[in-house]
Amino acid sequence: MTAAAIEVAGLRKSFGSQTVLDGVDLRVERGSVFALLGPNGAGKTTFITILATLVEADGGTAVVCGHDVRHDREGVKRSISVTGQSAAVDEVLTAEENLRMMARLAGYPPARAKARTRELLDRFDLRDAARKRVKTFSGGMRRRLDLALSLVSTPPVIFLDEPTTGLDTRSRQTLWAIIRELAAAGTTILLTTQYLEEADQLADRIAVLDHGTIVAEGTAAELKARVGGEVVELRNARDELVREVPTDGSVDALRDAIDGLDVLGVRGASIAIRKPSMDDVFLALTGDSAPAPSAPPASIQKEAVR
Repeated sequence: MTAAAIEVAGLRKSFGSQTVLDGVDLRVERGSVFALLGPNGAGKTTFITILATLVEADGGTAVVCGHDVRHDREGVKRSISVTGQSAAVDEVLTAEENLRMMARLAGYPPARAKARTRELLDRFDLRDAARKRVKTFSGGMRRRLDLALSLVSTPPVIFLDEPTTGLDTRSRQTLWAIIRELAAAGTTILLTTQYLEEADQLADRIAVLDHGTIVAEGTAAELKARVGGEVVELRNARDELVREVPTDGSVDALRDAIDGLDVLGVRGASIAIRKPSMDDVFLALTGDSAPAPSAPPASIQKEAVR
């Protein structure tokens, strides 16, 4: 078996009496997109900050690109890029100045820094705003610039903590395309997300973190298969969902589910059958409601890691 990009064993972290991570084991293969799902407060951001050497674990081991996060912090930093949940840009500078400064800090010579800045302004649809001060930007524009800054150089591993929070549909689709391109070129991407569709669309593998432990891991198809074969929905005359029942997909189970819904006697009711979604997976594995995309994220400090 080839060395993984990220290997974590028995990772533990507490803040006072609160246990945030309780023996997490995880392996992320090189060149893959790995999504970490979980309710708010499940420990996702703490997990990222430990791997990025911003917070020290209480126990266990974590290795990124062959570098131990406790004993070889500089090696880890040279191997990763981190984008946190809040935009970390210089508001006084323009978008172009932010990108060119980061490119120079990453070691690009002046001409190449200028060229790389142009590439990223185009890629993130910021060319028209290139010479505007960041303090005049909308939240979505700041987020796109923050992501562009993280991709000035392309390290072996990129951590994206809630990368599309605050982005509109077009910007989210653009970022998804960039993530796919990076993975295809061999970059390993570990992302946390509140958008279940995002994990479904992007991730080669998904882990669900709940109360500090990994409660399930697999491909999207494997996780959906754990929920059941089909979900039977009962909707009223206004097409509002009244009840849904997961089944194993067999004819007998579907018939029983439909019979059970029929006795509710909802007027003008209709019944539909669908495949399980990532929402069903989340509900089944965590016992929690699906995470709300608009929930205010906790901030994560951004550190120069190139």
